[in-house]
Amino acid sequence: MSLTIMAAVLGAAFLHALWNALIRLGGSKIRAMVMLSIAEAVIGLAVALSRPLPDSAALGWILAAGVIHFGYKFFLAHAYEQGDLSRVYPIARGTAPMMVAVVSAALAIDAMSGLEYAGIAVLGLGIALMARGVFTDGESRRLLPYAMGSALATATYTLVDGMGARISGEPVGYVGWIMVLGGVLFASGMLAQRGTAMLRAVPREWGIATLGAAASYGAYAISIWAMTRAPIALVATLRETSILFAVLIGWLVFGEKMRVTKALAALLIVSGVVLTRV
Repeated sequence: MSLTIMAAVLGAAFLHALWNALIRLGGSKIRAMVMLSIAEAVIGLAVALSRPLPDSAALGWILAAGVIHFGYKFFLAHAYEQGDLSRVYPIARGTAPMMVAVVSAALAIDAMSGLEYAGIAVLGLGIALMARGVFTDGESRRLLPYAMGSALATATYTLVDGMGARISGEPVGYVGWIMVLGGVLFASGMLAQRGTAMLRAVPREWGIATLGAAASYGAYAISIWAMTRAPIALVATLRETSILFAVLIGWLVFGEKMRVTKALAALLIVSGVVLTRV
C-alpha cells in the first residue's frame, strides 16, 4: 500500500468516526440515523448523476450492498441506543477486519504477507482490549448483539462493495448509488415502523444530519477507491484506526472516561497499523 493511499484511508477513518459521533448528539439515535440516511440519499443521488453509470454487471452488487447497508444502520443505531461511542464503536468496527481477512484469504481475493496478517492480529488484540469495558465496568451488555450485528454487516459490505467497485469501473458513482439505495431503504423502513413524527426536527438537527451524511459519503468513497488499488482486507483494517478518533471524540466531546486500558489499546492499534506498512 502506497503512502498516498494510506493517508487517504486515514482521512476516511476520521470522517467515519466524525459521522458516528454526530449520530450520538441529541435524543433518539434511530431518528438521527433516519435523518442522516435521507441526507445521504440526496447527496448520493447528486454525485451518482454527475458520474458515468457503473457497468451493468455491477447492478446486482449495488442491490446487495443496499440491503446490507440497511442492516448495518439498523444494528448500529440500536447499539448506540444502548451504549457509549467509545464502547459500541470498537466492538462494531473492530471485529469486522478479522472477518474480512479470514474470508479474503479463504477465497483468495487478495494476496497478503505474513507481516500484514500479523498487523491485523495486533490490531485485533488492541480492539478487544478497547472493548473490554462492556464486560468489566458494569456497562449494559444489551449493546453486544446489536454491535456484533453491525460488525457482521460491515464485514459483508466491505467484501461486497470492494468487489462491486472493481466490477463497476466507476467507484465514485458506485458509492453514490449505494448511498441512495441504502438511505432510502433504511429511512422508509424506520418511518413505516415508527411514523413520520421522526422527521419533525429543527433546522440545526437537519444541518447536523447533512454534515454527517457528507462525512459518511466521503469516508466510504475514499475507502472504496482505495480498495480498487490495494488489498481489500488491508484497506479495511487500516480504516479501523477510526477507533482511535472515536475514542478521542468520546473523551474530549462527550466526557467519556479515558482509562489506562484504553491508552494501551490505542498503542496496540497504532502498532498494528505500523506492521501493515512495514
